[in-house]
Amino acid sequence: MTRDFTCIVCPNGCEITVEYEGKNVLSVTGNLCKRGEAYVKQELTDPRRTIASSVAVEGGVLPLASVRLTAPVPKEKIFDVMEEIKKIRLQAPVKAGTVLAADILGLGSDLIVTKTVKAR
Repeated sequence: MTRDFTCIVCPNGCEITVEYEGKNVLSVTGNLCKRGEAYVKQELTDPRRTIASSVAVEGGVLPLASVRLTAPVPKEKIFDVMEEIKKIRLQAPVKAGTVLAADILGLGSDLIVTKTVKAR
């Protein structure tokens, strides 16, 4: 089988064609750098995504604080991670960089705050 990808790793945005059987990659063409080849191989064998979201903040000058994962997680675990994020409620003040969930769901990624929210 063949599949086309637009690489998102660097600004080149290469149009990459992959020939594969199951999870076995036979050939990769169209990439201008090695990172493109690594990207499409991962997309075929173990697709991963990062998550950016927000959590509720009580007593803050803002009602929400932005959060993100420190590393991509398996694509099929996104909804499980979002369920965990929805459970979190913070009390102001909240400082950017605070780890809210270390190794969330055992996936090797921490959930951190990316927006400082001062108390009212």
